[in-house]
Amino acid sequence: MDELLARSVAEEYASWFRALADPSRVQIVEYLARQGRPMTVGEIVAAVGLAQSTVSQHLKILAEVRFVLAEQVGTARHYRINDACIRCFPSAADVVMGRPAPAPTGSC
Repeated sequence: MDELLARSVAEEYASWFRALADPSRVQIVEYLARQGRPMTVGEIVAAVGLAQSTVSQHLKILAEVRFVLAEQVGTARHYRINDACIRCFPSAADVVMGRPAPAPTGSC
């Protein structure tokens, strides 16, 4: 008998999919990943063309699931992609098709 994906893993994956359920958040993740360096909210705002408050809210959601990491630098916060978490993020096709998907790790 085939086993179900563990509930805790399914819940973790669901939180990741919810975090990426907005096109702007997908753009922000992709942009940070492509830039490969910590960036200020202002830099991200300039790239995505949204209001600062909107970008900040998106970054908060992405940080909650650890797709992005924030660090305080003086009076500014710098955001960077969490490479460890992105590596263990399964594709929706893998999960739906029953292919082995990486389990979340403590760094995700």
